[in-house]
Amino acid sequence: MSNNKINVPQAREAMDKFKMEAASEVGVNLKNGYNGDLTSRQAGSVGGQMVKKMIEAYENGLK
Repeated sequence: MSNNKINVPQAREAMDKFKMEAASEVGVNLKNGYNGDLTSRQAGSVGGQMVKKMIEAYENGLK
């Protein structure tokens, strides 16, 4: 059972934009919709970049 649902429908657009920005920063070409042709390394680098940016934003909010 997956728990990766976005509870606020308006957040989907923001998360998609955030994902596209992170992908472009690490040099991965994402397209809208299905991206099953990505390698595990590419998908991991996008996810890792997203986490890195979220941690930085959180830490900047604490200061």
